[in-house]
Amino acid sequence: MSAAAPGRILLVDDDRVFRVSTAALLRQDGHEVAAVGDGREAVEMLRQKRFDLLLLDLRLPGTDGLGIVEALRLWGEGIPILMISGFGTVDAAVRALHLGADDFLTKPVEPDLLSARVAELLERRPDAGAVPGSSFGGMVGRSAAMREVFEAVRRVAPTETTVLVCGETGTGKELVARAIHTHSARANGPFVAVNCASLAEGLLESELFGHVKGAFTGAIAEKPGLFEAAAGGTLFLDEIGDVTSALQQRLLRALQEREIRRVGSVRATPVDVRIIAATRRDLREEVSAGRFREDLFYRLKVFQIELPPLRERSGDIPLLVELALGRLRSCPGGRERLTCSPFAMRMLRAYDWPGNVRELFAALESAAIRTDGDRIETQHLPPEVRAALNGGENGESRYRADAPEEERAAILAALEEAEGSRTRAAEILGMGRTTLWRKIKQYGIEPGPDAEP
Repeated sequence: MSAAAPGRILLVDDDRVFRVSTAALLRQDGHEVAAVGDGREAVEMLRQKRFDLLLLDLRLPGTDGLGIVEALRLWGEGIPILMISGFGTVDAAVRALHLGADDFLTKPVEPDLLSARVAELLERRPDAGAVPGSSFGGMVGRSAAMREVFEAVRRVAPTETTVLVCGETGTGKELVARAIHTHSARANGPFVAVNCASLAEGLLESELFGHVKGAFTGAIAEKPGLFEAAAGGTLFLDEIGDVTSALQQRLLRALQEREIRRVGSVRATPVDVRIIAATRRDLREEVSAGRFREDLFYRLKVFQIELPPLRERSGDIPLLVELALGRLRSCPGGRERLTCSPFAMRMLRAYDWPGNVRELFAALESAAIRTDGDRIETQHLPPEVRAALNGGENGESRYRADAPEEERAAILAALEEAEGSRTRAAEILGMGRTTLWRKIKQYGIEPGPDAEP
C-alpha cells in the first residue's frame, strides 16, 4: 500500500495490457486513475482536469512522451512526471529528465518499485491540498507566495479598507490595486492611479487636491484634483514613500476626515474614495528615520499585501513567459506561433531579475524582435540573462556541476536542436565551442551525419 495520500493519476501508455494492469495496481493503492493510450488524448485531459501525477510512456501515437513533458513544463505545469518505457535507454532517460520529468523507469517494472516511486512523487507534489489556480485579476502564479496574494486580494476587495501594497519595482503593485478595485463594490466607479515619485511636490499637491483659479502662477482656471476624479471609485497612490512630509500631512487629513481642500481654497469638499497605496520602500524604516509620518503609516497599513520578488518565485516564470508570448503573438506584426526553447527557458529561470516581471517582459519583447523565426533561443536573450546560466570567464557551462548525466543530455539535446552544428549548440548551451568539443569527446557522443567538423 502506498504511504502517500491518495492522488489523482493520469496513466498514458499505448500498451493495453500494461495500461490495464498498472491502473488496477494503482487503484489498489487507493489512487484515482484515468488511463488513456494516445498522446493527444492525454494532452486534452491535462487541459481539462487537474492531476497529481502523470505516468507517461516514452513512445506514443499522436504526441510522444517527450513532447508532452516539454509542453507541460513550458506551460508552467508543476505536475510530477514519471516516465515508463520498454524502449528505455540511458540517453532517453536523461533526455526526459532534462526536459523536466521527475523519474524514469523501464519495463518490466516491479509492482512494489512502481508503488514506491509513485508514493515518493506524490509526497513531493506541488500545491498538495491547495485549491488550484494560476491567475487572478491579471496576475499569474502557482507559487505559494502568489496564492497568498490572490487570497489576500479576495478577502480585502469587498471591504472599504485602505490597503498598502509593498514590493520591489516591477513586481506588479498596480495589478494588485486594479484587482482589488475590480472585485470590489466600487468596480463600476473610476480607478485613478498616480505615481507620487514622478511629480514635484507642488505639482503633485495640485494633481491630488486640485486648485482654485489664481492659487499660484499659471492657475488660470479652477481644476478638480484626482481625489474628486476618483469619487465613487478607487485612488491608487503609487510610491507613497516618496511623498514629502508636508504632503503627508494633507494626505493624513484626507484619510481621517474624508474631505479635501483644493490648493488656494478654504472650503472643504467631501470625497467618497477608497485609497490603495503602494511603495517599494520599507515604511517602518522610513518612520524610524523620521522621513515618514508614523500616524499616516498606520492609516495606510490597515491591510498590507507583500508582493514577492520574481527571484523568489522562479517556478512562476514559465506562466509569465506564456502570458508575455501571448501578448506578443497578438500585437501588430507578431508571430502567431512564437514560442520559447527549453534552453532559453532554463536561462530565464536561472536569472535573478532585479527588475522583476517588468524586466522579464521587456527581455522577451527584445528577444522576439531579435529572432527571425518563431522560437526564442538563448542567443536572442539579453547578455546578462545568458550569463546567469554560464560558469565563469573560461566559458564552462553550469551543467558541469556534479551532474554529468544531465550535462550529457543537455549536449545531446542541443546538438539535435542545432541539427549537428557544434557552433550553434555551444551558443544554445552557453559554453565555448572548444569546451563543447572536449565534452563531446569526454562523453563519447557520436556526431551526427550532418555535423560540422
